[in-house]
Order: sequence, then C-alpha cells, then structure tokens
Amino acid sequence: MSDPFSVRVTVRGYETDVQGHLNQSVYINYAEHARWSLLQAAGITQAELIGKGVGPVALETTIRYRRELLAGDEVDVSCAFEWSGGKTFRIQQTVTKADGTVAAELTAVGGLLDLTERRMVANPQDVFNELASDPGLFGL
Repeated sequence: MSDPFSVRVTVRGYETDVQGHLNQSVYINYAEHARWSLLQAAGITQAELIGKGVGPVALETTIRYRRELLAGDEVDVSCAFEWSGGKTFRIQQTVTKADGTVAAELTAVGGLLDLTERRMVANPQDVFNELASDPGLFGL
C-alpha cells in the first residue's frame, strides 16, 4: 500500500494561543486544507463538484492531540479515505512534525450532499471515481 497523500504546512505565529501552542481550531483548518489539496491533486475542482450538483460535507471530526506545535514548526498533514460502501466515508489524517513526531490524529466522517435535494448522495465514491483524473488518491 502506498503512503497517504500529504501536504506540508508551517505553523504561523498568529495561529497560536496564549501558551504558544497551535490553537485547537487550526488543526481542523489544516485537515481541511489537506482534503482540498487531495481533491485538487486528484483532478477535482470546487467548480466541478458544484457543476455535478454536489458538495462535500463534514459530519463529525475527532482530534487526538499527541504533541504540542509551536510557531515555525513544519508539519505534514496526511489524508487517507476509507470507504464503507454507504452514504458516508471516513478520512484518517495525521499531523506529523518534520522530525517524525506525531502531533495529532484526526478522524473525520464525511459525505457528499446533493445540493438540489439537500440529501446525502447514496454512493459518494462513485462521484469521486467519475470526476477524478487520479481516483487512486482516494483509494479507489
């Protein structure tokens, strides 16, 4: 199995809290950035999703903080999709410091929303497979 998709991010000073740690809400921003970067790398744009009448939705996110991140730290944010065959999918993400230390682990549950019907698409993997020029990045 290949390594999961990942993007490099540098922690910026304005993203930290009073203790100098990366603010907890920013971890979700980093995870979202990695997800959209994966979509782009797979050949899927926001315009194509809208044109297809669908949009990704986050239904649940769990974060396990393992080590602190400080301004200037460089991290890799991975992104691996897991398909169950239903309306939802899981995304496993790890925030890893440049030295290999795991700083956080995120698990998200998502789906694709039909923008007209306002209901979840029955088989989101089929839509990703259809739109992607590289569906392998989604594990398809």
